Amino acid sequence: MNSLSEIQNDNLKYGLFLGCIIPNRYPMIERSIRDVFDELGMKLLDLKGASCCPAPGVFRSFHNLTWLVIAARNISIAEKLGVSPITGCNGCYGTLRDVWYELNHNYKLKKDINKELNKIGKKYTGKYEPKHIVQVLYLDLGLDYLRNYIKYSFSNLKVAVHYGCHIVRPSDKRPWNNEYEYPTFLDEIVELTGANSIEYKDKNLCCGAGGGVRSAINEVAADFTKEKLINIRNAGVDIIITCCPFCQLQFDLGQKDVANLYMDEIKKPFNIPVIYITQLLGLSMGLDPNRLGLIKNHTLKDISPYISYKPFLKLIKEQLI
Repeated sequence: MNSLSEIQNDNLKYGLFLGCIIPNRYPMIERSIRDVFDELGMKLLDLKGASCCPAPGVFRSFHNLTWLVIAARNISIAEKLGVSPITGCNGCYGTLRDVWYELNHNYKLKKDINKELNKIGKKYTGKYEPKHIVQVLYLDLGLDYLRNYIKYSFSNLKVAVHYGCHIVRPSDKRPWNNEYEYPTFLDEIVELTGANSIEYKDKNLCCGAGGGVRSAINEVAADFTKEKLINIRNAGVDIIITCCPFCQLQFDLGQKDVANLYMDEIKKPFNIPVIYITQLLGLSMGLDPNRLGLIKNHTLKDISPYISYKPFLKLIKEQLI
C-alpha cells in the first residue's frame, strides 16, 4: 500500500470522464467524486469536448470501428492534458479500457484509428491508462492512505455491495490481481467506513440494465433486478452500494419498476436506499451531506434519487454527531 508522503509527493492528477448517466441522471455522483478526490489531495481536470464513451454493450455491437474511433478520441483528450482519464461509470470504464487495451496490442488497428482521428486533428498514443475511480482509490492510493481521512465509523450499517459487470470483466483487460469471480476490493473500501459488507445470494449477478436490456425489454431487466433485490432484502441490509450510475439507476428507479411489474411475487415494495461509493466514503470523511447529494432540498418529482435517502441518514445520524 502507498504511504501518505509517497502519494502527496506524486501530486496525482486525472482527467474526469463523466459519460452520460452521471450528468443527466445523477449529478450528485459527480459532486461526491469531485469532493472526495479534492479532500484526498487529488486534482481532477475537465475533459472538454468529451462525448459519450460510447456504450460498450450497444454501440460496439452495431459498428465496432465507430466505437473504437469515438473511444480513442475521448482518450486522446486526456492524453493531450498529460493525464489518465478516470470515470465513475462501469460502462464508460469498459469502453475506454477495452479500447486502450486493444489498440495497444494491435499496431495496425491503432494506425487505422489514428488515420480517422487525424481528420479532426486528434491523435491517440495509448500512453495513459484509463481507470475507474475505484481503481484509483484502491490501487493508486490504497487502503492505508484512505484510512487517514476517515473520521466517522458506521458500525451499525449493513451494506449490500454491487460491483456490476464491466468493472471486473473481461478479466484479461482489468487490473484487479485475479479478483474477478469473487472480488473484494469494493467491499474493502466500504468496510473502511466501519460499515459491514453483508454477503448475499448471487452477489455478482448483473443488475439487469446492461446491453440495452433496460431500454429494449424493461420487464426482463426488472426481472434481474427483482432477483437481486429479493436476495438483498433477505440478507437484511440497510443500503445498496454501487460504483456505476447505470447500476444505480437500475436499483433506484428499478425498485419502482419491480413493484409495478412483479408486486404479486415480491408482496411489498422495496425501499432500500441506493448510495454511490464516494457518497458513503465522503460522509465517513466528514464531508457535507448536502454537497454529497444525500439531502434532497426540493419537491420535484420523478428525478433521482427515486428511493429516499432518509432511512439511511436516520440510521447513521447519531454516529455523525
